[in-house]
Amino acid sequence: MTKYIVFLLTILLSGCVTPRDTNTLQLRLSSDPTTLDPALMVDVVGGIVGAKIFNGLVKYGDDMRIIGDIAEKWDISPDGKTYTFYLRKNVKFTNDRLVDANDFKYSFQRILLPETKSPRRWVFKDVLGADEIVDRAIKGFVVKDGHTFQIILTKPFAPFLGFLAMPAGYVVPREEVEKWGEDFSEHVVGTGPFLLTKWVHDDMLILKKNIEYFDKKPAVNSIEYRVIPEDLTAMAEFESGTLDTIGLPMAEFQRFTSSAKWKKNIVGQVGLNAYYLGINCQKKPFDDIRVRQALNYAIDKKAILETILQKQGVLSHGPIPPILSGYNCKLPAYEYNPQKAKELLKDAGCQSLRLKIYQKPSREVLNITEVIQSQLKDAGITAEIVQVEWSALKEMINQGKCDTFYLAWLADYPDAENFLAPLFHSENFGAGGNRAQYKNEKVDKLIHEAQTTSNEKKRLKIYQQVETIIHDEAPWVFLWHQKEFAMHQSWVKNYKCFPIYNADKGVDVRIVKRF
Repeated sequence: MTKYIVFLLTILLSGCVTPRDTNTLQLRLSSDPTTLDPALMVDVVGGIVGAKIFNGLVKYGDDMRIIGDIAEKWDISPDGKTYTFYLRKNVKFTNDRLVDANDFKYSFQRILLPETKSPRRWVFKDVLGADEIVDRAIKGFVVKDGHTFQIILTKPFAPFLGFLAMPAGYVVPREEVEKWGEDFSEHVVGTGPFLLTKWVHDDMLILKKNIEYFDKKPAVNSIEYRVIPEDLTAMAEFESGTLDTIGLPMAEFQRFTSSAKWKKNIVGQVGLNAYYLGINCQKKPFDDIRVRQALNYAIDKKAILETILQKQGVLSHGPIPPILSGYNCKLPAYEYNPQKAKELLKDAGCQSLRLKIYQKPSREVLNITEVIQSQLKDAGITAEIVQVEWSALKEMINQGKCDTFYLAWLADYPDAENFLAPLFHSENFGAGGNRAQYKNEKVDKLIHEAQTTSNEKKRLKIYQQVETIIHDEAPWVFLWHQKEFAMHQSWVKNYKCFPIYNADKGVDVRIVKRF
């Protein structure tokens, strides 16, 4: 607490609250973006900034459903393989040139070209000709006319529109990329509600309102992002008034939620995540469903959520978060029942079960696994906690060497498929995402059916069927979906949390009065 007071006094006495544009939003980034080039963008902070500079064919709506962005509308062929997009005619890059279909063809082809070395090539891997580039062109990207663009896939893939709302789906002007080359990230030109005017690495980025933006204009004149790695420093700056919003760290949650001054300015949102204790389904005795179910009954998830996590989450009923279409509200969470756990272990011949819980080195995670360890003991299970550095831990898990492991899955895109196919399809053992090495032929078949079904109601019904099977076979101990919280100053209005980092265009938040 003494350190915190020193930080706060230093900021106040150094005169950091200086006159500035009263309609500039002051925000924090925890690190400097690696790049602002959409073809190379992978980090969250880059995605946060990039969402305000660029647009794609489609974007995420407030309910995380796909809505039009530069594309006014689109058609999908009956076989689910051809997507035809009809573009708005009034969209300009911030270099004052109108956007047309050729710009999307160039932007998407650029991601697939080997010399770009894009880590996002997988977004377009199912596009016709993705691995057969001829004369720097891909067959599956077709310009029908100046404002009609077509994407042809080799096979139907229902979540594909969600891929196009990711940073890899942003459009860039060819002339600017070729002009700046590797330095394009420093001089990015997009179509978004803001444009980059200044970037001092590891210090700040300034975005200015794009007055010619084709959609809803931003309510603020500019956004100033300040790179502040330390939570302690950022919290002190927020309390002094030099930051307008701040993510709320778990360590500070209780202090601010019990504060009359701040609690009314806290906003929250269940995240697109799933926290779990993975169980190695290929290793005895964990290949027995009864043992895996026993682990689910032996852990009091609700108690951990209410104490250690201070209610910063909701209980998992299965892998799919409650904010996604396809979530099955009728699927029950495993109750805490150590007696039932003992009975299941007895039936499985494992009355004296011993296991290891692997985790990355982290005091916060250890607080959780130590409670799990104690709860397992009450069910007659002896657990040893093993902390392993993250890269080595991933390798051990992927090779099937761990009994159980504490992990979280954060969505790449807001579709229930992203919480099923990578995590539970047998093709994705290990590094592919299925770290529990779970295998069920019916689940594999149903996931494939959902991926190729264009009828949304039918697809969501299949998702629920898949999740029910996974719930019952318990390849994980389903823990919780964590909430994300942020605070804003009293003069900031319309501020909210977004479930996925690149959904916030920054157009709604406004400043009514400062100090």
